[in-house]
Amino acid sequence: MSLAPLLNAAPEVQIHAFAALAAFALGAVQLAAPKGTLPHRTLGWVWVVLMLVISGSSFLIHGIKMWGPWSPIHLLSVLTPITLVMAVLAARAHRVRAHRIAMISLFAGALLLAGLFTLLPGRIMHDVVFGS
Repeated sequence: MSLAPLLNAAPEVQIHAFAALAAFALGAVQLAAPKGTLPHRTLGWVWVVLMLVISGSSFLIHGIKMWGPWSPIHLLSVLTPITLVMAVLAARAHRVRAHRIAMISLFAGALLLAGLFTLLPGRIMHDVVFGS
């Protein structure tokens, strides 16, 4: 394992990857920690900002081009901020179940599933984890 491929990547890729790694770690903590507490709410806002950085920075990354500069993953980048808004509104309205479903869906889809695709051969994170 070596961070060299990531550190040699374009700045937008670095921002995207480091925000995703931070969001994954923080998300795991959030899922395991007590809910409804001040730390949960505070760290939740940090997680929301990280997810917005991930989503926004993805529009600057065009490694896979299927429709002009875009790929199917960019659909997730559009869906993520929409889901974040819905999740925050649900939390503020004390609709705990809707908030939980939205946040777990984002963690599973936008971080876990999308993250697994970054480990495919030819991708930067594959080189980071498994070497060139």
